[in-house]
Amino acid sequence: MVQLKQRFQSFDDYLTYDDGTENLYELFNGELIEVPPESGFNVETANFLFALLLPIVGHRRLRGHGLEIEVRGEPRNRYPDLTVIHEEQVEQLKRRNTLRISMGPPMLVVEIVSPGEVQRNRDYVAKRGQYQDLGIPE
Repeated sequence: MVQLKQRFQSFDDYLTYDDGTENLYELFNGELIEVPPESGFNVETANFLFALLLPIVGHRRLRGHGLEIEVRGEPRNRYPDLTVIHEEQVEQLKRRNTLRISMGPPMLVVEIVSPGEVQRNRDYVAKRGQYQDLGIPE
């Protein structure tokens, strides 16, 4: 992960940042940390689940890895592998694919756990706790 020198006082300040790339960043203690690309296994698994859920929830409510979710704690945002949002959130995400805390929790968040102890702790403990704090039911 590459850490950038840019500092932000708030999540709102971060939301105005644009480095002109398609890079994804987590905001950790006011600093940006670039999110590394997903592994081929994670992408393949997420695509499989996407295909299974698509006929059930429809394309408007199903979001892949690019959906950013504002969370409490550090980092201040997460990028789930797959998310099912509520119909009323579709319109709210047209301008920026960031689900703010004020918009309410999504219906479902899927994290595909990468191998390794650090990744397991991050996905099973840290992310899970942040998602539960938002009131995400699954």
